[in-house]
Amino acid sequence: MNQKDQTIIEMLMRNSRIPLTVIAKELGVSETAVRKRIKRLEHEGIIRSYTIMVNPFFLGYDNVALVGVDTTSEKLLDVIKQLKRIREARYIALSSGDHMIMFEVWCKTQNELEEVLKSVGKMQGVTKVCPAIILKEVENRF
Repeated sequence: MNQKDQTIIEMLMRNSRIPLTVIAKELGVSETAVRKRIKRLEHEGIIRSYTIMVNPFFLGYDNVALVGVDTTSEKLLDVIKQLKRIREARYIALSSGDHMIMFEVWCKTQNELEEVLKSVGKMQGVTKVCPAIILKEVENRF
């Protein structure tokens, strides 16, 4: 990956609907060259998808949390599989640091959030569940 690829990625991250002609002008290359670079970045798995980012609070999800989960080492992958089945879980990642797994959960009500957290706590192998309630989104750089 070179600087032009990096610029393309940064521009698409800010606005995935940006016209290729705008990217081409910024890079000083043809639209066809930009299109080929993007196809290559997609093929290599660097660009995985195009999507929108929404503010969950505006959609009625008044209970948003980042949740750290610790597990026994032998149950780690099983817990991840179970987390993937929770429809309220929006993002799941293996992590280092304070917790083995981090996930983001969006719930409409406090009771719904409590039920999700209880169900995670009951999963076989889970040793700790640490939610951090999001009060307000301050900035999103994407």
